[in-house]
Amino acid sequence: MKASYLLGVGLLSQFGNVAAVKKELPNIVFVLVDDMGIGDVGCYYSQPKIKTPHLDELASESLQFMQHYSGSTVSAPSRCSLLTGKHTGCGYVRGNKAVRNEEGVFDLHLPADEVTVAELLKQKGYATMCVGKWGLGGPQTTGSPVKKGFDYFFGYLSQGEAHRYYPQYLYENETRIQLGGRVYSHWMILEKGLDFIRMQKKGQPYFAYFAITPPHADLDYPDLSGYQGKFPETPYINRNGKGGFKTQMAPKAAYASMVTEIDRSVGEIISLLKERGEWKNTIFVFSSDNGVHAVGGHDPEFFDSNGPFRGYKRDLYEGGVRTPFIVSWPDRIKAHRKTSHISAFWDFLPTICDVIDVEVPEGVNGISYLPVLSDREGEQARHEYIYYEFYEMGGKQSILKDGWKLVRLNVSDPEKLVEELYYLPRDIGEEHNRIDSNRAKADELRELMDRAHTPSEYFNW
Repeated sequence: MKASYLLGVGLLSQFGNVAAVKKELPNIVFVLVDDMGIGDVGCYYSQPKIKTPHLDELASESLQFMQHYSGSTVSAPSRCSLLTGKHTGCGYVRGNKAVRNEEGVFDLHLPADEVTVAELLKQKGYATMCVGKWGLGGPQTTGSPVKKGFDYFFGYLSQGEAHRYYPQYLYENETRIQLGGRVYSHWMILEKGLDFIRMQKKGQPYFAYFAITPPHADLDYPDLSGYQGKFPETPYINRNGKGGFKTQMAPKAAYASMVTEIDRSVGEIISLLKERGEWKNTIFVFSSDNGVHAVGGHDPEFFDSNGPFRGYKRDLYEGGVRTPFIVSWPDRIKAHRKTSHISAFWDFLPTICDVIDVEVPEGVNGISYLPVLSDREGEQARHEYIYYEFYEMGGKQSILKDGWKLVRLNVSDPEKLVEELYYLPRDIGEEHNRIDSNRAKADELRELMDRAHTPSEYFNW
């Protein structure tokens, strides 16, 4: 079913004149999927219903993080955290916030002084690309990907548009490419990313950020034959006309097909890197931007998409923010390992700074996990805490320290405020609220929350 769609706007001319730099700098490929649960990948919790052979093989040869946290529980702030190294208490984008410019409605854009990992990589001569979903600023804004360190972009600038897999248009850099709803976007986006890699000269290091959109709703895939009829189905019907998610008569088959398409795409990227002889010196990362969604007909309980964890996307329970995180770097990671090191999206930027030897910008919350990658966990710095704030659904906060986790709900309305305290080492499913017997611990964590939060012009309770 897959086809190659080439809309070219002179990629060769864009990248052909980039100066070669030292060979020892690794290539960096980050595959970020959208709304996939940690339980959907077979290598984490033995997913029995969805096939992910390439991801399982990747994990079997790589470093598998067992307690890794996304940047947020929804798309835009999670991506902001990944690219800027800041958690949601300090990041510029802390929620999915829409703004309007001359071309339409886009997402709140990063300001000019917000430094991304792509901009830091440019200091070392990296060629950089992002394909897929951006969500951090529209065309002609300071948050456009081509203004934030990326040589090339193709995909959805606005995350609201990324709900549709047969879009009317996509963006190539800042140019709108009309498609008329005729093309399955994921295949085109993947091919553009592969083309970027193909066009790099040997010895030219690159950062290829595949921010692909499956399995985010709509549940939509052109060929369900791999799973059709294998599951009991409850059709999802859109009764609102154009609004909402697409009608899907076989939502379980569609979701499973999308996850398997992710797996196939990862296999295709890896095959290209091996064909080019670049696999050993490539840092290859796979993760999801937040926990699994439960919309558009998806039944996460049927697939056990959140594994042993409570909650989904938009929750600050573990199921909303605990994500798969697999890292391959054969030159450093010689065999399969699992690590219990607690890490988060905001650690990616300082880790890359450590790898390429550039200074970490001021205000970054993350810590480098390069010692873990290099099998030197005894030298690894640790987080004091993992903190989140979220502004939808009444406002939420959470903080994790030494296994204790405080969750606050209805933060926007003090009269309805709810506080819950869990001890994850003995209660990974967050089923037993211990706040009544541990008030002092809750007080301690609440004080840490106050320290972690900084004022924001756009996000407040």
